[in-house]
Amino acid sequence: MRQIGFETQDVERKVVSILKILSDSQTPLGSRLIAQCLKDRGVELGERAVRYHLKFMDERGLTQLVGRRYGRTLTERGIEEVKCALVADKVGFAISRIELLAFRTTFDYEKHCGSIPVNVSFFPEERFSKALHAMSPVFEAGLCASDLVAVASGGGQLGGLVVPQGKMGLATVCSIVINGSLLKAGVPMDSRFGGILQIQNHKPIRFVELIYYTGCSLDPSEVFIRARMTDVQEAAKRGQGRILANFREIPAICRPIAEEVITRLREAGLGSLFLMGNTSEAVCEVPVELNKIGMILLGGLNPVAAAEEAGIEAVNHAMSTVMEYRELIRFRELRDERS
Repeated sequence: MRQIGFETQDVERKVVSILKILSDSQTPLGSRLIAQCLKDRGVELGERAVRYHLKFMDERGLTQLVGRRYGRTLTERGIEEVKCALVADKVGFAISRIELLAFRTTFDYEKHCGSIPVNVSFFPEERFSKALHAMSPVFEAGLCASDLVAVASGGGQLGGLVVPQGKMGLATVCSIVINGSLLKAGVPMDSRFGGILQIQNHKPIRFVELIYYTGCSLDPSEVFIRARMTDVQEAAKRGQGRILANFREIPAICRPIAEEVITRLREAGLGSLFLMGNTSEAVCEVPVELNKIGMILLGGLNPVAAAEEAGIEAVNHAMSTVMEYRELIRFRELRDERS
């Protein structure tokens, strides 16, 4: 019985590995490519064995075939399985996800092209217009990582995620775009935690809640939104409230490079930096290490949090995928099209 238990667990781990590969891919994948990706991750599984597992996953409703020549993608159930399966293996998942998306960021602020990290939210199709109305003040106030978004209806794709039927998918820029851009510029960044930031008179005061990325299996923003701990609408309209924000640190010696990169990102409409502190000085009551600079980045899901506050629930996939910069449009253009 013990041996059977080990075998079952081994099968589940292989299934989860395949699910993660499909989750990270922007296009459907066949058994050959999946086998290659598994090998890169240290999992030895041949094409024939991969096909066996894929058939098993199809029967469980985790994957779906997109034509024989195109391969498979995840179903909504498969996406949920990736988030829920083998929690012990996901300790530190949040920080690993940040590092992965930072590496996958290829945005070139000289040419205004390349991939940037996004969050993806699925709204009920019939309530999407109301959701846009609720999010509008947040985009106008600039309490987000960018006013660039992408949208897709049921059956369409946003990055590597397929939008379920009956839903509207909205991609919002993730603050990890700064991590990725600084990484390309040779600036190391320590992503410490995501939290709830108190705002007064349109200025940041202090963090009132926080979750460290290290050891966390969920994106903190998703947790805070589900718990209804924000009042982003009030912060956007009156300058008083609690919003989603992230705390990072960089070496003080890298400040000139960081400021240059952030300026260029803002010129491209990617402005998630809210505040940059001074060397070794606390930022919003958060201690900063010696010879480091603290930075507060605005949460990319703040607009979605405002929609949740208005009673419009969404299924959120924070830090989920990357999209080509040129596929994004200004939020006001989307709002005007839908009004």
